[in-house]
Amino acid sequence: MTDTTQRAAEILAEHRQSIDRLDAILVYTLGERFKHTQAVGRLKATHDLPPSDPAREATQIARLEDLAKRADLDPEFAKKFLAFIIQEVIQHHETIAEKNGD
Repeated sequence: MTDTTQRAAEILAEHRQSIDRLDAILVYTLGERFKHTQAVGRLKATHDLPPSDPAREATQIARLEDLAKRADLDPEFAKKFLAFIIQEVIQHHETIAEKNGD
């Protein structure tokens, strides 16, 4: 292996370590986010509020799109990612509401 190839392999390993660390941060951050959305779901169920809040969702999508632009992240990707998360949260809220109605 040449010195150049060896250095490229070292740089690649460093990038992969950073990616692995960031993946862990994402997973733990999502876990923390879902703890809060579960609490919101229980509160909504207790007070007979709808599982989704379209106005809040639209505000969040616009906010995330702006954040994505500032972070040099494709805003369309960010919107798709948040839409996926929102759909998951709504499903959790619906499940909580169903259990609360029992």
